Amino acid sequence: MPLFTDRRDAGRKLAEKLISYANRPDVVVLALPRGGVPVAYEVAMALNAPLDIFLVRKLGVPDHEELAFGAIASGDVRVLNEEIVWRFNITEAEIDAVAQKELEELHRRERAYRGDRPVPEVRDRTAILIDDGLATGASMRAAVAGVLAKEPERVIVAVPTAAPETCELFEAIVDEIVCAETPAPFYGVGRWYQDFSQTTDEEVRTLLEQIAQEPDY
Repeated sequence: MPLFTDRRDAGRKLAEKLISYANRPDVVVLALPRGGVPVAYEVAMALNAPLDIFLVRKLGVPDHEELAFGAIASGDVRVLNEEIVWRFNITEAEIDAVAQKELEELHRRERAYRGDRPVPEVRDRTAILIDDGLATGASMRAAVAGVLAKEPERVIVAVPTAAPETCELFEAIVDEIVCAETPAPFYGVGRWYQDFSQTTDEEVRTLLEQIAQEPDY
């Protein structure tokens, strides 16, 4: 049975696990587009915290694009899964080609979503990174590496649902990991949503604009 009606419902339930961070001026909520934005919107509203995006793109194995061998994130961060790279004998040239293609899409989305708004200040703040779920965690690991390079005070990863072993993996690399639900066997993120339809660029822009117009943001 699905655990969440949709991403907005998942965000409201996740916010209950993060309520100790409400009304704190040092907190910033960072969503991984696109699916993480509706989740993070609800969290940011509940916590009375600013919301922005932190862009990540998966690097798909050539001819098996659904399988990630790594990811890139804002700030020229690249994280590779060396085991997958070795298993599929992915060459350096193939890695660079896939990374360049995804970098172009990352830059396109950054322009489309943020527009003229400046990149959020993370230094010496508590950054809460949010996505709609964690399967392998490749995208989130890239996001964590990118945020850490900006010297935050603390980094928290928060998701509505995750594979138990992936949730445990993050305990060693962030200050706090919040996985609201860790069903086993996991099957995949979409399995736990009644509606897991793709989040559109327009929805991302609309939610970011709406929360920017809220008082105190």
